Amino acid sequence: MLLCFAVYTCAVSPTGDRLYITSYQQHKLLTLARDGTLLATYTDLALGAPRGLHVTPAGQVLVCGHYPSTVQQVGWEGESKLATLATKEDGVSRQWSVCYSSTTSSIIVGQDGDNILVFRVE
Repeated sequence: MLLCFAVYTCAVSPTGDRLYITSYQQHKLLTLARDGTLLATYTDLALGAPRGLHVTPAGQVLVCGHYPSTVQQVGWEGESKLATLATKEDGVSRQWSVCYSSTTSSIIVGQDGDNILVFRVE
């Protein structure tokens, strides 16, 4: 199978059996097996031009959509949205990266310029 898209960001599951890839231009999150087999494709209007991507140590997949400005949690299988964690109303704007800190139980969103948002999660 030939996958024709540009890889924007990628992340690996904690067990190393899945690779998550964002395609900025095609507005998709792809989930691949270790051997490169396509397992799932996730698209959502609220995940336009995905940028930041992070997989937590527990295997939770976090991804930033640039248009509109959102941070979503996607299921580990890469097929469905579990939750919208933050939106423009929460201050998310022009985000480039997302990361979860287990030390502080926080989601950290890096944005254009010197802006960083920190959301405490329980």
